[in-house]
Amino acid sequence: MPYTPGELAERSVVIYMTGAVCTQPAQVFQSPQAVHIIQKFIDHLRGHDDVDLALFEGMETEGYRGGPSEAALTLTRVLGLLCDLTPRDIRIKAPDVAPLVAEPAPLARLVEDLYDHWRGYERYLIFEGGADTSRDRALEGHLGFIQNNRDLNDLVRQAYRQIEHNLRGHWPRVYRQVPAGPNMSLLIDKVDWPCPPGAYQVLREIRMVRLGLMSPPVVLYPRANARKGRFEPVSFNPLERAILDPEKWLCLPVRVGRLNMLVYFDRDFLSHAVCLLNLFEMSGHNEARAKPDAILVFGVPRGALPDQPTVFYEDEGQDIVLGAIAKSEDVDYLGYFKKMLLTMHNVVAMRRSKLPVHGAMCRVQLREGPPRNIVIVGDSGAGKSETLEAFRQLADDNMRSMTIIFDDMGSIELSPEGKLVGYGTEIGAFVRLDDLDQGYAFGRIDRSIFINPHRQNARLVIPICEYEDVIAGHEVDMLLYANNYEPVDEEHGTLEFFTGPQEALDVFRQGYRAAKGTTDERGLVHTYFGNPFGPAQLQERHEPIAQRFFEAAFAGGVKVGQLRTRLGLKGWEREGPLEAARALFGEMREG
Repeated sequence: MPYTPGELAERSVVIYMTGAVCTQPAQVFQSPQAVHIIQKFIDHLRGHDDVDLALFEGMETEGYRGGPSEAALTLTRVLGLLCDLTPRDIRIKAPDVAPLVAEPAPLARLVEDLYDHWRGYERYLIFEGGADTSRDRALEGHLGFIQNNRDLNDLVRQAYRQIEHNLRGHWPRVYRQVPAGPNMSLLIDKVDWPCPPGAYQVLREIRMVRLGLMSPPVVLYPRANARKGRFEPVSFNPLERAILDPEKWLCLPVRVGRLNMLVYFDRDFLSHAVCLLNLFEMSGHNEARAKPDAILVFGVPRGALPDQPTVFYEDEGQDIVLGAIAKSEDVDYLGYFKKMLLTMHNVVAMRRSKLPVHGAMCRVQLREGPPRNIVIVGDSGAGKSETLEAFRQLADDNMRSMTIIFDDMGSIELSPEGKLVGYGTEIGAFVRLDDLDQGYAFGRIDRSIFINPHRQNARLVIPICEYEDVIAGHEVDMLLYANNYEPVDEEHGTLEFFTGPQEALDVFRQGYRAAKGTTDERGLVHTYFGNPFGPAQLQERHEPIAQRFFEAAFAGGVKVGQLRTRLGLKGWEREGPLEAARALFGEMREG
């Protein structure tokens, strides 16, 4: 068989493939994963004292020292036989398992429950092989990767249907083509990149992800549901104290805006790494082989970071920003991956005298007049994404098109003419479902990854824009602070502009917002420039950059102000961003 044992955890199953997909449905039950999953299913029945346990009367159902029980082995064998034989045939040809097929109807119901149990796992398939090795073979490799995924998906579904047919004695009249095989697959390969000497050598043998495939919608249930604390700078290289087993780690090369980053991760965090494929542009083969601007090592042994589990280090000698996060259940949340990558982006931006921006930027083309590029600045929960969604809801009446440049983090540079030019970082959005219209999520369900949809701060990970737009560079026309905590009255309108750079800097620098439960903060909080991802830790470096850019904004005619989204005020979670969008449309028509 082409499978190796792989890994089975509480929420996920990982299958490793080194050859071609098996061709017969019965072969599905010859893999080590099959009997392990069936044992887990029987354990689930035992935990609920399920009536279906009666089918295994006289058999041991509890696994021994992590191995499968008699019931699991027998059921696995019977399912393999049912792919080709009826219960009557099995009773004749395999009388030792005849009791299990004596009553086909209850067994058919058990198979239905087992099928649902299997599909309830996060199902990963990891291929060993090469991709993009040459122009001539690239297409062949991509098509083979896709075909193997499709074949395995079809094979599992075919096995289920043939078993059900043989048990029930008829074919169904309605077929539901639900994903039955892996819902997330990766092709991995060893890539030779210019690994720096010294502590970095621990990364050299770790294989890189070269292709990804997902079958959305994907629903994930990580243990953590919010991010805590900050990413702190340290004066030592965390890799100096880290020992990593290359067989238990993978690397995902990504483009964070125009920066080349390598994301190394312990495979226990595989689900979050796969989510990054919906958030960032994956690096091409040549980019993956180039020197990185930054490296993230996610899941290092706790002993390597005894005092602070989330840190970054500026390696001046190698011109690399290195992020490191210690392994624990506390960081089992995509926000740690995403925000550390964006923190490293911001540190690199400041090292290159650019202004990092925690916010959203869009290019709006009204029905009349020139396009306008709007930047909305604010920390998590300030109403940036919600206001952009409100733009979409009002689009038919107000504008011809809207292009997202960035939805969370970007940077601003000064052109030779002194103009502010904005660049993005991500092709996707990590959107909170709590405050969005349901149509936003479910209208795009076919490309989405849902994270803890049953809990507060439920999230949707979805690609929303093209990488070419993200890195193209767009002159800024309006720079606004997202004020989510103040009401709107005659004195304080929805949209308010500042008269000079110092007045604007005072508001942006204070960074007040009403916390929305997206982190461990509560109430009215303050974050330097609404950006705890680099600028807050490196204020002395950030301050002269901000001063120069705000002075350039006013000198260049950029409208700088604050937009009251009211997202933090009870009862205004949806209407507040809508009113903010209407105020912006009104200003653009007049201006």
